[in-house]
Amino acid sequence: MIIRFLAALSLAIPLAALSTSLATAQSANQMPGMGADMPLAGPQPPAKIVVDPPLPEPLSRGVVFIEYHTENLQVVPVFGRKAEEVSPRIGHLHVAVDGGWGWANTGGPIIIFGLPPGPHKVDITLATANHHPLDHRVVEFVVPKRGD
Repeated sequence: MIIRFLAALSLAIPLAALSTSLATAQSANQMPGMGADMPLAGPQPPAKIVVDPPLPEPLSRGVVFIEYHTENLQVVPVFGRKAEEVSPRIGHLHVAVDGGWGWANTGGPIIIFGLPPGPHKVDITLATANHHPLDHRVVEFVVPKRGD
């Protein structure tokens, strides 16, 4: 399972670069609002996560590929108390599969494989750099049986 996870992680970086170059209508990979490098004056609006259902084609092969975007928060690999003072706000995702194992996602799509066929649930929590939850989504899907 660990080897599969590491293999998926090694695919995440090139796939993330590819996914940001593809434009699709009304999808989580579109980035609405102001640019990430614009400083905000005053209080920041609430952070939000928008999540798409898993992409159908990879799911048909047993690979869960979930795209998302955040509003009013940049997902980056920075942690700690001082990071919460940065404007615009930064943070990361807490991702848990089927109420069990989980990890912190610090950018790029969520890619999972090696799940057995059947129904699954991925909990995605948008968190501050200090792990305080800001927004939450649940993605439910079914990994299909694969022919022999």
